[in-house]
Amino acid sequence: MKTFLKSTATILLLFLYSCDANKSESIASEDDTNEVVAPSIIPLPSEVNWDNKYYRLPAENIICTDNPETVSWLQKLLHEAGLNTSVQTGSDCGNWNVQINSEKLESLGEEGYELYITDKGVKIKAAAEAGVFYAVQTLRQMFPVEIEKGESVSTTVDLPQGTIQDQPTYQWRGTMVDMARSFFGLDYLKRHVDRMALYKMNRLHLHLTDDQGWRIEIKGKPKLTEIGSKGSVVRGRSGYLTQEEYLELQDYALARNIIIIPEIDMPGHIYSALLSYPELNCDNFENLSPKRATPPELFRNYNVGWSKLCLENPKIYEFVSEVIGEMAAITKGPWIHIGGDEIEDPRYKEFVVKADSIVRAYDKITIGWEEVTQAEVSPDLISQSWRGTVESVVPDIKVIHSLCSQFYFDHGNVPGQENTNNWCKKSGVSLEDAYSFDNEDPNIIGVEVPVWSEFVLTDEMMDNRFWPRAIAAAEIAWTPGAQRDYASFKKRLGRHGDRLRALNINFFRTPGIDWGKESKAGIFSNFLPAQ
Repeated sequence: MKTFLKSTATILLLFLYSCDANKSESIASEDDTNEVVAPSIIPLPSEVNWDNKYYRLPAENIICTDNPETVSWLQKLLHEAGLNTSVQTGSDCGNWNVQINSEKLESLGEEGYELYITDKGVKIKAAAEAGVFYAVQTLRQMFPVEIEKGESVSTTVDLPQGTIQDQPTYQWRGTMVDMARSFFGLDYLKRHVDRMALYKMNRLHLHLTDDQGWRIEIKGKPKLTEIGSKGSVVRGRSGYLTQEEYLELQDYALARNIIIIPEIDMPGHIYSALLSYPELNCDNFENLSPKRATPPELFRNYNVGWSKLCLENPKIYEFVSEVIGEMAAITKGPWIHIGGDEIEDPRYKEFVVKADSIVRAYDKITIGWEEVTQAEVSPDLISQSWRGTVESVVPDIKVIHSLCSQFYFDHGNVPGQENTNNWCKKSGVSLEDAYSFDNEDPNIIGVEVPVWSEFVLTDEMMDNRFWPRAIAAAEIAWTPGAQRDYASFKKRLGRHGDRLRALNINFFRTPGIDWGKESKAGIFSNFLPAQ
């Protein structure tokens, strides 16, 4: 970091942030009696230079653009701040200028942006609509927290003048919600999408099926939800998404530049399907070992690795094709996740190759947990690494990094936290563990943070597991490694406490961070459901 100190008759301090900076904590106002806090932007942009002046937003704002359809999020932000806006067509006709130029694709990519705040107004430049959206999210973090509550902003809005040039390090910046052990419905998932968008995350992986429950409607196999959705872990919630709800969620997410990835876990972790359609089992349920449950019993415990499709029966591929076909037809993103973890069977590799070919036959790209790369799958398949112990037989396969010791957020925020897993790391997965990611493997396309729901039974508990650790994951996936600094991150994160509270997020108050003034209603609770 480079920090420059200037002294004049009217200026106390001026901190300029270079491209690897933002460790400075304040910039000076033009009023020499009032020192103000610099914007605590997360993820830290690639390059930031703050000036020592402010631009005060007027009551009447004109947005000037040649792409009116791209400024709806900016209009919404200004409206929430109690400011009036109008949109005019042109390149330089208002105090807000939004420009999309495809020629900037090489320098900024589809998600990058340039942001200029001067005494004349605000200018956003991007190569695509996603870049404008992320510029607005950066601006949003400079606005008063009242906008997150839907309350009127009682003060003027002053934006620090300066320039930002920004684009993500990784294309894949994701979270995973396990809905199969305990169900999380449409309303919660929409709130989760909103929170992801604020921190520039762009992939939401839904673990829709497992031994305990089947959570997505398949019209050609109605028993999957009529029967298979009734289960959950002990004290967990049952239920499922209709196809209409799934489509609604995708549209909601896509409007926020987030793509949904559905996972149908197979050939293991599949008891909810075996319960619904017993003909998928072998004779005498030999595919269930040990027999922790048999149809028509629900499975409500936590054990894994005991159920699988009857891989000796070729008719299982009719079931796989029908399910994948329906999922492909209602999935707007390019990916379908086939699971493939924690299973041993002589026919396992054969199954994976066939399942991958079925996904590709429906014009989708396959994702699987790292075990699937033991088979000769398509080189287009994406491996999701969770233990880092499987060496792929397919060279240069693309990888999503979800290493359990850094990114399994069902593990405790701190050692010994109640209702958390610890099988991967006994001390839990701390905020610093998540932030410590550093990998130069060119095949890694990004990171994804899963929360498995064996012990995560309510919306409040899911909040507590994701936040604030998901914010750390957002920064390490967006910000170049040379610019990242954990001490700086903690200070900026603490200043997000009020915003997280305003968003009604039941986030974990990580020790060692100044989260600001706390109300009794804001103190963390696990919110355990009744027995």
